[in-house]
Amino acid sequence: MKKFPFFFFVVMLLAAQSLLAQSAPHKIVFQFTNANDTLQQKAFVKQLENLTSHWPDAQMEVVIYNQGLELVMIKNTKYTQRLQALHAQGIRFVVCENTLKNRKISKDAFDNTYIEYVKAGIAEIVEKQEMGWSYIKGGF
Repeated sequence: MKKFPFFFFVVMLLAAQSLLAQSAPHKIVFQFTNANDTLQQKAFVKQLENLTSHWPDAQMEVVIYNQGLELVMIKNTKYTQRLQALHAQGIRFVVCENTLKNRKISKDAFDNTYIEYVKAGIAEIVEKQEMGWSYIKGGF
């Protein structure tokens, strides 16, 4: 009989943890590196729109480096409005400064109203994963 209160406490604790896990917002970090392919760009933007529709309260960050830069460059106007709308819904778009340096691209090539910068794109992804964020490779 003495074990019943302890057993009841454990069951209640597990139930509370389960409810908290279900109500916690999702945290997702995306890697996007292959934007020279316009089909990849189209698919990725649609993936982001679908997820923000499904999980409007999720925290999302897109880490862009290598050839992915083309998606968010000013010269690529095809997705600008949709990306700005996604940013307005809370998605962070971050560009790797190492890629800028290696490719000799200035920050002036981007719409800095919604683009942010990190020193190293891969390091940003690793740090997010270490903090419990889910990782998704953008595109297909």
